[in-house]
Amino acid sequence: MAKSEECCSTQLIDGDGSFNDIGIERFIKEVKLGECGLSYAVVSIMGPQSSGKSTLLNNLFYTNFREMDAFKGRSQTTKGIWMAKCAGIEPCTLVMDLEGTDGRERGEDDTAFEKQSALFALAVSDIVLINMWCHDIGREQAANKPLLKTVFQVMMRLFSPRKTTLMFVIRDKTRTPLENLEPVLREDIQKIWDSVPKPQAHKETPLSEFFNVEVFALSSYEEKEEQFKEQVANLRQRFFHSIAPGGLAGDRRGVVPASGFSFSAQQIWKVIKENKDLDLPAHKVMVATVRCEEIANEKYAGFTANEKWCLLEEAVQSGPVAGFGKKLNSILYTFLSEYDAEATFFDEGVRSAKRKHLEEKLLQLVQPAYQSMLGHLRSGTLEKFKEAFEKALNGGEAFSVASRNCTESYMALFDEGCADAVVELANWDSSKVRDKLRRDIDAHVASVRAAKLSELTSSYEAKLNNALSGPVEALLDGANKETWPSIRKLLRRETESAVSGLSGALSGFDMDEQTKDKMLMSLEDYARVVVEAKAREEAGRVLIRMKDRFSTLFSHDSDSMPRVWTGKEDIRAITKTARSASLKLLSVLAAIRLDDNVDNIENTLCSTLVDTQNNAAVTNRSIATFDPLASSTWEQVPPAKTLITPVQCKSLWRQFRAETEYSVTQAISAQEANKRSNNWLPPPWAILALIVLGFNEFMTLLRNPLYLGVIFVGFLIMKALWVQLDISGEFRNGALPGLLSLSTKFLPTVMNLLRKLAEEGQLPATNNPQRNPAAASKSFQNGSTSSDTSSSASSGVTSSGNGIENSSPAKEE
Repeated sequence: MAKSEECCSTQLIDGDGSFNDIGIERFIKEVKLGECGLSYAVVSIMGPQSSGKSTLLNNLFYTNFREMDAFKGRSQTTKGIWMAKCAGIEPCTLVMDLEGTDGRERGEDDTAFEKQSALFALAVSDIVLINMWCHDIGREQAANKPLLKTVFQVMMRLFSPRKTTLMFVIRDKTRTPLENLEPVLREDIQKIWDSVPKPQAHKETPLSEFFNVEVFALSSYEEKEEQFKEQVANLRQRFFHSIAPGGLAGDRRGVVPASGFSFSAQQIWKVIKENKDLDLPAHKVMVATVRCEEIANEKYAGFTANEKWCLLEEAVQSGPVAGFGKKLNSILYTFLSEYDAEATFFDEGVRSAKRKHLEEKLLQLVQPAYQSMLGHLRSGTLEKFKEAFEKALNGGEAFSVASRNCTESYMALFDEGCADAVVELANWDSSKVRDKLRRDIDAHVASVRAAKLSELTSSYEAKLNNALSGPVEALLDGANKETWPSIRKLLRRETESAVSGLSGALSGFDMDEQTKDKMLMSLEDYARVVVEAKAREEAGRVLIRMKDRFSTLFSHDSDSMPRVWTGKEDIRAITKTARSASLKLLSVLAAIRLDDNVDNIENTLCSTLVDTQNNAAVTNRSIATFDPLASSTWEQVPPAKTLITPVQCKSLWRQFRAETEYSVTQAISAQEANKRSNNWLPPPWAILALIVLGFNEFMTLLRNPLYLGVIFVGFLIMKALWVQLDISGEFRNGALPGLLSLSTKFLPTVMNLLRKLAEEGQLPATNNPQRNPAAASKSFQNGSTSSDTSSSASSGVTSSGNGIENSSPAKEE
């Protein structure tokens, strides 16, 4: 209701051509047009009767023009020209709804009002909407093109030039894209303009000086109402601020102020009414146009419903159809022949134009099926090529030969399929699909080629890795002067073998020499990378390798037997030899020497780290003295080939010496301990002196055996004290600590032994006077043993007890 009140629709010109001056004045007051100045725009719509003009305006501008009731039949709804204000659009926009053209109510001859109203709309409006059906595009009489031709001519003769926007609104848009419809319309408009006789002043004036041509398409209001309303809403946005620079209204030259709009419109209509020279196309052409269009539409509808075509279209969607072109051509020629038979008596120009248009529509309908057929041919040929190509390669055929033969064979097969599917009426080019197939085949060949080359390269790289990693690691582990020459020899031999094998394998790929050389060089580089990587890996474990080598040489003799430090070995010489060998390992792993360049790394390390005289000299020098290892690079060795820098070598050697010093110290201690344990006898000269000087005493002992018993008992007591006091253990830590420890333990130990002997002597002898010496001996042993369990030297006491027991029979004798 609010919209109806705001739009204020009124009849501007009635059906008899009378101008409603009273109604327009009232309308201008109601919408307050006089206050707008130049800020207003006028929009009008023209088109065939019952084409939905009023419906479009009501949905586009929220007006309330009367619409046709489709249930009451198709008849004239709008008579004359009606005007209303657009609701909710700024600036103020007036819209005019013109009476439809080609209405039966006015008859075939009385077309003057149609021409006059159209010319009035073009003269007054900033924007003219031309309502037309989508299926009318391309028709001679559609979209009022003959009428526009006359209007263009008369407008230039009657009025000063004013630029107007012509917006062609295509109704009930089909699947044909708008970008395909718009060029046809623009071409037709340009042709009309070029054919119109122009005054001398406008002979060379282009159409763009008078008109801006716009094209907009809408879906069917009855079948797709929601989509129609959405598209209309989008179109509505273009009418906001239409008079702004770049807006839809275009040129505003000659626009009258809003307060003078009523008078200006009356004068324009008066001039148009007085001009009666306007003419319409001949009746014969009109009839031919309508009738041929009807026949063409019937044939098109019959073709779409044809059973053969439907089956053919359905079949081609799922796969290729044998004889596709022959079957489709037969159906097309059948319907075109029927059209020729029915339209043979109509105007030849119209008949030919409509037949051509029918052919275009039919070809546009069948083109997707043709494209599907080509797509199936392309995909099927590609799959067959892949299978044949793989089979040829698996059969041992050379790669280049297999790819060339298979490509030629299956491209020829595709060409045969395209010839079978050709549509004679259309000049469709299948070269794009053929080129696409060729690109797909080439891409597949390239991918297989890349995969094969990658597989070959990876295979030879794996062989090189297996052939180099283990031997290089073994050579570096046993580092010596021949290590790097041996590695270079190994690298050269394995690289030549791998390159020779790869070169032979690449001969079947028909590649250029530059690419082949590049691949072979890459393989050679890979071999060097493997060796360098293994060298860097071993350099990272150099300290462990050095300690292992030192331990092996230091702890084992020349027969690889564990070394026993008996005191005869030269530990200093052995240590120097082992350290020199470890330093040799460090010098070998300090840099990569895959080239024949000579360096002095080994001499520098030996002179700086091993030579003790040089070390002493360096120690006595001042701080400013040059240190060969105080650098991050080696002489004559590039940084990229350096594995261990001089500074790192010095640090590693310091850590190596610190971690191997303990082994040397242990060896020296073991050697000294062995010497002490082997020196318990006096020197030979002392033994000889004892024999010579003690001869008389020895003879005395032989004459009096009792002395031997006393000496034996004393020996046992001394032995018991030796074991009890652990004299050898006490002196292990040094002489002075041993003497101090024995001085504190001697008296308690002697007292303990005497107490044990006293306890044994006080046992009652009357209990068993017949006890034999063996029993007494055993009793003493048991008592001594049981009492010694509380002491820290039980084994020593037991031994002394046994000794006393064994000496008692000699004393009794």
